[in-house]
Amino acid sequence: MSKIIVESLVKAPIDVVWRIYNNPQDIEQWNTASPDWHTVNSKNDLRIGGEFSNRMEAKDGSMGFDFAGTYTEIIPNEKIAYSFGERQAEITFTQQDQAILVRISFDPETVYPVEQQRAGWQAILDNFARYVENEN
Repeated sequence: MSKIIVESLVKAPIDVVWRIYNNPQDIEQWNTASPDWHTVNSKNDLRIGGEFSNRMEAKDGSMGFDFAGTYTEIIPNEKIAYSFGERQAEITFTQQDQAILVRISFDPETVYPVEQQRAGWQAILDNFARYVENEN
């Protein structure tokens, strides 16, 4: 099965984009696909072999899950790759004029339709872009 790709253009300097993408206090603010969910806890050990974990929960308390993985490659301000379960993801940060193109490519899972997965990851990335631009 081919990878799912989502991307968003973030109008901010790379150092700001990189910091907000990786800082747990910021992740807790932007890491949600819809207003009825939130990230209640984020841990991030940004190094090869380091682990991350984001606890995502429905605001009504009805359900929640941990999105967690292990970093496999890190090139500061350029690329992050990680494994989560049997799946892989890669995030690239590319300068485009006065903005940074953040592109995430990931292996789909088999439970939910590909379009639903793409829409969820795109919504989170769009939230990230809005958050960075409002903070910057």
